[in-house]
Amino acid sequence: MRSTFHGLEVSKRGLIAQQAALNTTGHNIANANTEGYTRQRVNMVATTGIPYVGLNMSREAGLLGTGVMVSDIQRLREDFLDLQFRNENKILGYWDERVDALAKIEAILQEPSETGLQKVMDQMWQAWQDLSKDPINPSTRAVVRERSIAVAETFANLYRQLQQVQQDMDHVVGVKALEVNSLAQQIAAVNKMINDVVPHGYVPNDLYDQRDVLIDKLSKLVPVKVSYVENGMVDIQVDGRDLVNGYTSVPVAAVRNPQTGLNEFTIGGVSFKPTSGAITAILESRDVLIPGTMERLDLLAINLTREINNVHKLGYSINDINAGGGSSQIPFFVDRISGGTADPTGAANIAINPAILASLDAIAAARPEPDGSVVAGNNENALAIAQIKFKIIPAGAGPTDFKEATTLDDYYRYTIGELGVKGQEAIRNQKNSETIVNMVAAQRESVSGVSIDEEMSNLVKYQHAYNAAARSITAVDEILDRIINGMGRVGL
Repeated sequence: MRSTFHGLEVSKRGLIAQQAALNTTGHNIANANTEGYTRQRVNMVATTGIPYVGLNMSREAGLLGTGVMVSDIQRLREDFLDLQFRNENKILGYWDERVDALAKIEAILQEPSETGLQKVMDQMWQAWQDLSKDPINPSTRAVVRERSIAVAETFANLYRQLQQVQQDMDHVVGVKALEVNSLAQQIAAVNKMINDVVPHGYVPNDLYDQRDVLIDKLSKLVPVKVSYVENGMVDIQVDGRDLVNGYTSVPVAAVRNPQTGLNEFTIGGVSFKPTSGAITAILESRDVLIPGTMERLDLLAINLTREINNVHKLGYSINDINAGGGSSQIPFFVDRISGGTADPTGAANIAINPAILASLDAIAAARPEPDGSVVAGNNENALAIAQIKFKIIPAGAGPTDFKEATTLDDYYRYTIGELGVKGQEAIRNQKNSETIVNMVAAQRESVSGVSIDEEMSNLVKYQHAYNAAARSITAVDEILDRIINGMGRVGL
């Protein structure tokens, strides 16, 4: 038999269920602009009808409903979209850092421009050409020396700036390692909070959201694999290496390599290079892209100074002519580090011969006449140096040789062109990745995001349901009042 107060219990359950729905809807509205928040929905089910099966069960047809209850508060999240977003996010992180590195290199080289190395070299070649027209004029000799000093300083400045960018990226490796370590520790901490409440029957939707935001941030730095384990926790691996196990995280750090002097990205104390993500691009830029550009500058500087020195040694300076002896065979450029008369060993080590710095008359612009005499007005050596600009330097097998036959100018143009192509490719891939990430994010938002219009509609619906349940209680109350206070009073 049902209770006389059965209607009150049914209506009370309705009030409780609709109130839970109203509170959840308000929670959704309040977090409409919260990063990473996932829309929640209250799922309701009808409670078990009466009577229960037993010896004295009622013989009434059917079961009498007992109201409603909240089965769970569901977090509307699509795991596949999370997986797709994180896979694409690591690619976007890689190209973001790649574009940034190439942009820094291009900003240093400043090509084409009026202040780049190409312009400075052109001015030096032009100075030698002008010297060939008036080989004994002190002003033209001074221009040759100053333009050559500018070339040396430009090479050194470019090389030092690239070194500085490499050091900056090495510092960024350390910062990113700390960031990964911090995210791993935070994920492990949230895992622990989840593990503390899930066994007691609670569903910590907001903690799940916090953890997903952390995983999304981590996925841009390194490729992550998320595995769901007991009690709502997750394990995270990076290219097969454990990073988070339950509520413990593996330490991540940047350790200085004593041989290279650069930071190594380590997981659990073991050197590790991820296959994708922002950290991979930073490591590649630091270890490959920038050193490759520096190596090309070195090769250009070594070959340029060697070619000029080889020709300059064949010529006669005004000092040689005045002394009446043979050519002193001094190089025009010398190595700043080793000193002496050695050819420069790199872009950062170019210096003008001290003898030329001391006297403009030490510049060898002349060569012997056909009769063997040498006159100060001869210009053949200066002209020969000016023609080096157009000389095709054969390919060689040595560490300081070009790998293909080319002129000095073409080699530098090829270097700049290659960087430009790499930059365009990186920007194109970055835009493509960004488009895909935004598309997946939009799909995920359509499932998990909060729509104010939809929530307001739900708010009205649940409010009316709550009001109806309350009105039902009022009706039952009136019925009971009539039964209790009005029955048995016939004729009064």
